[in-house]
Amino acid sequence: MEHVPPPAEELARLDRELAELDARRAQLLTRRAWLLAALRPPAPTAAPGWNPSAWGAPAAGRPAQPWGYVPPKQPSAPRSAQNVLLTLGGLLLTVAAIAFTLVSWGSMGIGGRSAVLAAVTVGALAAPAVLLRRGLTATAEALTALALVLTLLDAYAVHAVAAPDTDGLGFTAVAAAVLAALWTAYGLALGKLHLPLPAAVVLAQWPLLFGAWAAGAPALVVGWALLATAVLDGVIARWGKGTGARVTACVGGSVMAFSALMVGLTLSVTASGPLGALAPGVLLLTAAAAALAGAWRAPRGFARAGGAVAGLAVVAAVGGVPAAAVPEGWRVLAYLLAGLALTAAVRTRLPGNAAIGVLVASAAVVAGALAGAVPGLAAVLLGPVTLLSDVWAGSPEGFRSAVGSTLPWSELAAAPVVLALVAGLLGAAYRWWPSLARIAAPLIAREEPGSGAGRAGAQATGTPEAGGAAAPGVSGAPWYAGGAPAARRRPSGAALRGAAGAGAAVLGWGALLLAGAVLDVPYAVAVAGETVLVAGLLALAVGGTRSGRDGSAAVPVTALVVALAAAVSTGLLSLASEGASYAVFGALTALFAGAAVRAGAGVPRAVFAVAATVGGTVLSGFAGRSLGLSPHEAAPLVLLVPALTVLFGARLRRNPAALPVELTGALGALVAVALAVPDAPFLALVLALCGVLAAGAAVRPERRPVAGYLAAALFVLATWVRLAASEVSFPEAYTLPVTVPALVVGFLRRRKDPEASSWTAYGPGLAATLLPSLAVAWTDPDWQRPLLLGVAALVITLLGARYRLQALLLLGGSVLALDGLHELAPYVVQVAGALPRWLPPALAGLLLLVVGATYEQRLRDARRLKDALGRMR
Repeated sequence: MEHVPPPAEELARLDRELAELDARRAQLLTRRAWLLAALRPPAPTAAPGWNPSAWGAPAAGRPAQPWGYVPPKQPSAPRSAQNVLLTLGGLLLTVAAIAFTLVSWGSMGIGGRSAVLAAVTVGALAAPAVLLRRGLTATAEALTALALVLTLLDAYAVHAVAAPDTDGLGFTAVAAAVLAALWTAYGLALGKLHLPLPAAVVLAQWPLLFGAWAAGAPALVVGWALLATAVLDGVIARWGKGTGARVTACVGGSVMAFSALMVGLTLSVTASGPLGALAPGVLLLTAAAAALAGAWRAPRGFARAGGAVAGLAVVAAVGGVPAAAVPEGWRVLAYLLAGLALTAAVRTRLPGNAAIGVLVASAAVVAGALAGAVPGLAAVLLGPVTLLSDVWAGSPEGFRSAVGSTLPWSELAAAPVVLALVAGLLGAAYRWWPSLARIAAPLIAREEPGSGAGRAGAQATGTPEAGGAAAPGVSGAPWYAGGAPAARRRPSGAALRGAAGAGAAVLGWGALLLAGAVLDVPYAVAVAGETVLVAGLLALAVGGTRSGRDGSAAVPVTALVVALAAAVSTGLLSLASEGASYAVFGALTALFAGAAVRAGAGVPRAVFAVAATVGGTVLSGFAGRSLGLSPHEAAPLVLLVPALTVLFGARLRRNPAALPVELTGALGALVAVALAVPDAPFLALVLALCGVLAAGAAVRPERRPVAGYLAAALFVLATWVRLAASEVSFPEAYTLPVTVPALVVGFLRRRKDPEASSWTAYGPGLAATLLPSLAVAWTDPDWQRPLLLGVAALVITLLGARYRLQALLLLGGSVLALDGLHELAPYVVQVAGALPRWLPPALAGLLLLVVGATYEQRLRDARRLKDALGRMR
């Protein structure tokens, strides 16, 4: 039995609980106010104390504040105003010093000049030390900037007065060296200043460069001066004091090193012989050694950049010597071999990131060498397009004549060798990928986070590199061996291997293709060779699609794409000769058909079948040209291939390749229709034949919904074209005999199946008469035909509305509206000509306003009309 207290006792209990809640809330709010006050910056007065046993008690010496009280912040002068004032002051003093030196200097004697400059400069140099002891750092920085300008002015004044006959470049070099030493010592003495050391680094960039120029040294010596300055900058960047000095040294070193490399590269490329290329090569090798030394313990990004620069410098140095001894067209091969030799960095003791930079340089050299072959390859592929303007003009003498390019082929002599060499290396990498992965394993181990200093972190996370247990779901196999990717998203070994194989296929094909153009082989040999290349690519694509090896998808897909491009180029090249055209397109059609049969199911089989269909369509067009037929007379021959595709589709049924092949045949039928357009009787014949093909395809249930309507439309269109070609002025005499039985058949169909669509039952019969009559009525000057057509269309429209038949309503209404528009058009034009010019725009605007005002109602009306039409059959 549950005890229920009396109401008075329960009310007292509730009051006690509410009072406890209020007390707890007050305590929490007091604590919150104290915490907010403790988190604010301390005021100048003594900090408040805290008694844990009495939360909310006021601090000693401070009156109690209400809950949530926020003490006001003490006003303080913003440092931005101080910086602005100091900057303006420094600028004004600098301007005054420059004006004094340039304007008032000549009016003083030699003693006065010396005294003024010495006093001002010494004062500007000494003042920052005093200011730093007083804690005025910003003022000291401003005076330091003034002192820097004064020392530069001192150097200028000394040259202008004490040594006016001295060479300007030589004096500048000495002055820059002296000032760099002065400001280095000054910056080290006053370590709190940020400006002196970066200024010293900037001044240190010029002594060696200006000294070499002043001495009239050759370009090679200038390059050495630039390189020495870059090395000095590297030392400062590595061991210098202060971030500003190190950053300035990095920027200056990069500029000087780049300039030195450009000088060395220019001298190496323009050398008259191998001996002349040795001295620039030494400069480049020294620059490479300096870059590697800087990259040895640099961070990741700088290490890779240094390795890449070193690799490019080595290629320019090593490859420049043999390049100077060979003809110009073969120099790229020397640099390519030197770039490929950089891959030996994999087995060196270079740090991982630096070695990766060297490999990047090797890849850049290879890419540059391949880019040199692009113009020749593009000319070979795209040059035969010019043969489209003069088909079967006659076989040219050689491959270059057929291509029609004016490229300097002698300068591209090494391009096929470059392509073949790189293709062979990529093919070898694809073939022996596991061995290559084992060779590269030490480099990857050095670059992975689990090596060296990062091994402890890897061990903590349990990665395989540290010998710990692999994380769940992560394979212990490294990414370069084809296992699961590492934590940092890397391409899998299978993907890299597939890319190597794909590159080998493309470059090998390009090498053979370009070799024919460089050697200028006979036209027949070129055509036969390109056809054989297409066969080889198709064999590679088919073999890849039938194999199930992991990571091999890139090779067959690339081979398929290249085979299609090669087939197009070969077909265009064969257009110069009739015999070559038949031979090439016949071979291509057979090759693609055989590939479609041999390929595995899927997209490649469909692509092969489509290509074979296109080849057959082109052959049928060639047959008409060989028979001396005009284009419209050859159109029925072109329909042979679409007819075969209909039979092929019936044979394959639901095979995935059936639909693409039939669609390609339909495009061939469109080509036939386009060829027959100039001659109306042939156009009617071609349309009727296309209707027969569509009707044949409609026999199959899966094609019936589309092919059935298409066949009916083609037959009707063929009839109209035939009537127009025969100049029939009364098409109703031919169309009504078709319309009446068609409507009877439709009526019987509707009686048997009331759910049948009115478009299926009555649409073809009505369109057979209404549309040709409407076309003739628009050009008929008499009134009888438009009147009779309008009456017939009105009756059909009323019948459609009465019996809720969509086909009758829409066809009859459309014909009635167009017929009425034709009859009213002259009167509308006459009335429009009599109206003021401002009235039509005004009426249009008024109409838009009305429609806009009643937009919702019009929208509902349109929806009701749509629903009403949708409910019709």
